[in-house]
Amino acid sequence: MPRNPLTAVFGKYAMEARITVAEQVTPAMRRIRLETDEPVAFPYTPGQHVRIQLKDPLSVSGILRPAETLRTYTIWDFERQALELRIHLYEGDGIGLEWARTARPGDRVTFWWPQGDFFTREADFHVFIGEETASAAFGPMIRALGASAEVYGVLEGEAPEHDLPVPAPRPLTRVHRHGAQAASSGVLLAAVAELDLPTGSGAAYVAGEARTCQMVRDFLVRERSWPRTSIKVKPFWTPGKRGLH
Repeated sequence: MPRNPLTAVFGKYAMEARITVAEQVTPAMRRIRLETDEPVAFPYTPGQHVRIQLKDPLSVSGILRPAETLRTYTIWDFERQALELRIHLYEGDGIGLEWARTARPGDRVTFWWPQGDFFTREADFHVFIGEETASAAFGPMIRALGASAEVYGVLEGEAPEHDLPVPAPRPLTRVHRHGAQAASSGVLLAAVAELDLPTGSGAAYVAGEARTCQMVRDFLVRERSWPRTSIKVKPFWTPGKRGLH
């Protein structure tokens, strides 16, 4: 059998899974559940993602550009024999969006083991800032902190009906664009400026559109005197560019 070229790029850790649930959870967010034939033995930390193989890696384009056969999705929930994803259906026509929109129960997929370093660390309190694409990562990260954690933050969405429920020990601030651009979001930045945060050594997690992430990080550093090392930034997307995740 020809060697899968993805193995050279992403390692040997791949598993087969079957989609058992594919449904809308908000007007622009889909829930997709993958169940494996055997227990998932790979290590996992909430906030990490998996890469899903969406195109034939043995095709000419797959051999030349193996990374372009994959798309990356944050794990919303993890069990030893199942994974759940929350995928934001933003405007576009890429292979990842096509798969997320058309995935159906019974479809089989290959995914590559959990990876990434976007997860929480020890801190006096935790601050989560981002929009719809960030919510899928923040949910499992906040759950893992537990009910006693001091959690603050701002979640932006297009409108209230687009808000992905993210349970937290204290309610996070919700703001809405109502048609404004999610890129370089002034709506999110203004809400961050209004956050009342405690003193102490906090950790901030900023995710979503790349330019907005940079704006928020720069605000925390310049206006709130946060050390850069206390701010974890994860740009998931920006207009006109793929493969940030």
